[in-house]
Amino acid sequence: MDRYFDALEGPELDTLRPIEELVLPEDRRWPFLLRYPISSFSICLGISSQAILWKMLAISPSTSFLHVSLRVNFVLWCISVALVVIVASIYSLKVIFYFEAVHREYCHPIRANFFFAPWIVLILLALSVPPSVDKTLPHSLWYVLMTPIFCLELKIYGQWMLGGTLRHFKMANPSTYLAITGNFVGAMLGASMGLKEGPIFFFAIGLAHYLVLFVTLYQRLPTNETLPKELHPIFFLFVVPPSIAAMAWARIQGSFDCGSRIGYFTALFLFLSLAVRINFFRGFRFSLAWWAYTVPTTSASLSSIKYVDEVTNLMTRSLVVILCVASVLIVTALLVTTAVHAFLLHDLFPNDIAIAISERPLKPIWKVFDLRHARAQ
Repeated sequence: MDRYFDALEGPELDTLRPIEELVLPEDRRWPFLLRYPISSFSICLGISSQAILWKMLAISPSTSFLHVSLRVNFVLWCISVALVVIVASIYSLKVIFYFEAVHREYCHPIRANFFFAPWIVLILLALSVPPSVDKTLPHSLWYVLMTPIFCLELKIYGQWMLGGTLRHFKMANPSTYLAITGNFVGAMLGASMGLKEGPIFFFAIGLAHYLVLFVTLYQRLPTNETLPKELHPIFFLFVVPPSIAAMAWARIQGSFDCGSRIGYFTALFLFLSLAVRINFFRGFRFSLAWWAYTVPTTSASLSSIKYVDEVTNLMTRSLVVILCVASVLIVTALLVTTAVHAFLLHDLFPNDIAIAISERPLKPIWKVFDLRHARAQ
């Protein structure tokens, strides 16, 4: 994995260093499957989180004044399932025909975080399942979904602690929050099924590593290489862990108590501190990174609904309506924009530099010159 740090640069390790060469031609468009990244599951995250939002709006007592029907949840859940099947099928073809490319994504210090996304999506689908489909999910489903997350965590967290040059301070990035989020959504699903020890176990793991990651990013980002404008949307991922942790702890404890409110208020402050900086999040071209706007806005809306169930007044209800409207508009706009770039402009999936670096570093020009000069003498 050190090879990625040697050959690539930039916060997302997606820019080739000047002395390096690619194993694929740079002047031609590569096959579609080679250009199809694991981060495509971020689209599924955005749509499936909407299914949960509309389910909560329909069943929550504090939002009954909106008169939301569960049919909306059913339609969105079906769309989410279909989208997951399509995205997963395409990526499965990449696994079959270009396994080396998938392996390189898995070994990539940043891309490895996105391998949590497929399992998080499945957990979100389980949380948003319409009551008309199934009211009680089997406990075995939770163990099936959390096993791969646990295995991935053994890899990721082990690298953070014992990885030498791959230690946490070097790999930390807002996208790393995906490695944390799986713990909290898994704890929320397990608690909703009536499980106790398993959800607390994953909640504890997520909380411990979230505190480390939060402090690391606060200390690291201002002094390290600044994220390019195209990646500014992933700053909103700061909001996801505390808002989902608040809901998970509420499910574990049975009420939105002080612990849940601490997480909720932290998430709300982070969301507002980012939302007011409009200029920071505009002026750059569209990419899949824009889908990082969706889950944070939706998770803030969901945790606000849980809070309004405990503290109901005009201000809290207005906050829920504003966040929910913003969440729906963002997802709708991104869905339309993604379709335009994918099917009309055909520029949604550019050549993926990160999976085409050479296995061995090239010797710098000056070293080659010195070697030939020495031989000539």
